[in-house]
Amino acid sequence: MKWQMVETKKGTRCRVLEGGSGAPLMFFHAAGGLLRDNPFLDQLAQGHHVFAPEWPGYGESAGEELLEDMLDFTLHGWDLVEALGLQQPHLVGHSMGGMIAAEMACLAPRDLARLVLVSPAGLWLDEHPIPDIFALLPYQIAEVLFHDPQQGQALLTGGADLSDMEALKDFYIGSQRRLAMAGKILFPIPNRRLSKRLYRLTAESLVLWGASDRLIVPAYAERWKTLIPHARLEVIGDAGHMLPYEQPDTFVRAVTGFLQR
Repeated sequence: MKWQMVETKKGTRCRVLEGGSGAPLMFFHAAGGLLRDNPFLDQLAQGHHVFAPEWPGYGESAGEELLEDMLDFTLHGWDLVEALGLQQPHLVGHSMGGMIAAEMACLAPRDLARLVLVSPAGLWLDEHPIPDIFALLPYQIAEVLFHDPQQGQALLTGGADLSDMEALKDFYIGSQRRLAMAGKILFPIPNRRLSKRLYRLTAESLVLWGASDRLIVPAYAERWKTLIPHARLEVIGDAGHMLPYEQPDTFVRAVTGFLQR
């Protein structure tokens, strides 16, 4: 897969990881952004033409000052689809990206093919409050996001030696920039009344969840299934919130099986 820069009509410039051939598939990343290695995208690209944009404020993408609220994020997603020249792509969104993909599907229900939501943010259950990721200390993040926190810590840092002060500085600055962008729609809680709009969703939908998700617990999976007309739900074992990274093979089989049936 290769990177390209794409500019939208609004003026944002986004770096997009692209590869494969077949039906177009847009993957929207979580609040932490794409990691250094994303093996599930390479696998998806074996059967689809995959586009994985970095949101403004992430990596080399720019124009975060142009996106202020949930509607801006949603329209930006469709602006990217237009800039890439895609027609009715499949939308696959993880966590924050799932929240955005769901909003896109509600706003323009006939402009996508199928929808896959992977541990999406966007709903709120008082009996299961979602931890404030913006208040977590660095060592706590992997514990909340991963079934295996030790493996997760290595994935999050990309193998960087954080005992090196320059490496630590670069990691911290990048992390703060990403969280500042994500905070526009996730802080203080990830509830932008999406539940009131899900009735508009007409695309065939699959909801995927990690059985060990400690950030957005599996009780939310049932709520999504209830709110989305005719949605399918699959819960995957030995995986936390970062399901695509912890169980890439199982994740890809679930997604491709749904998209190709």
